[in-house]
Formats: sequence, structure tokens, C-alpha cells
Amino acid sequence: MNILKIPAMKRKEYDAFIAHQYMSRIAFKGDYPYVAPFLYVFNGKFIYFLSTKYGKKMELAKSDPKVAVEIENYSSDMSNYRFVTLQGQLNEVDKPSEKLKVRQRFIEMIKKNKLSPNILAALGHSPDDPLESLLEEEKSIVWKLVNVQEIVALKSS
Repeated sequence: MNILKIPAMKRKEYDAFIAHQYMSRIAFKGDYPYVAPFLYVFNGKFIYFLSTKYGKKMELAKSDPKVAVEIENYSSDMSNYRFVTLQGQLNEVDKPSEKLKVRQRFIEMIKKNKLSPNILAALGHSPDDPLESLLEEEKSIVWKLVNVQEIVALKSS
């Protein structure tokens, strides 16, 4: 019996896929795996996340920053799908200029994708706040995925 293997994406293809998407899931280590959704931006080299400063993810990231990040896209009938899983480490970005650039990219991504102002709540802000409040008030943490050990990038065809 022959098993059909799902085709892999090449580096250029999965980089373009990651750049086009903006929603991910991060799996944290704990007594049990903990998975949470995260918006992200990609600068061609690193994936960045904004996170509220509270919640189980904070405790788990502090105890072990090793994570798995999953980004996916699929048609409603599953005839077309793509997904990328990256295993690496979340590091908090401390450099003010880097944080500012990342926050600006988040504003651009939210505008480009016409996301609801309700998304601001997931970033530590009120949905009534202007998007620029992401630059003016640090109610969220900027994380960067580093030390990526493995990338699995597969597609339907």
C-alpha cells in the first residue's frame, strides 16, 4: 500500500505564506500543552507577537520559553490547505526602537486586513482606543520567535 505524502513548501514559498497571514496559534509547555491564538507580524526574518501582560501564557513563557507556532490557511471544503509549524523560543523584545517598529507593523497589519477594533482587547487595549495607542502605551509585551529549531511547511498541492 502506497501512502501519499503531503507536499512540502520550499523556503521562499513558506516565507511568502507566513508574510501573507496574520493569525497563529502558539503551543506552550506546561503540565499539559496550552495553545492560544496570537496575531503576528513577519519582517522577513523574525515573527513577532503582541501579548497581553497577564494570563496563563505569561506564566508558561517565563517557566519555559520553548514553543511551537502554527500558522494555517485552508478552504472551507479542505480542497486547499497550507500550514507551517515552527519550533523555537519566545524572547521578550526590550530594545525600544525594535518594539516601536513592531508595534507600527501591527497597526499597518490591522488596517490592511480591516480587522475589527475589538482586536485591541486581545492586545491589552480597549476597543474604543485609537490604533495609535499601541505606540503610545505599552499595555502589551512584544515577543520575537528566535532559535527556530525545526520548520514543517506543508500544502495540499
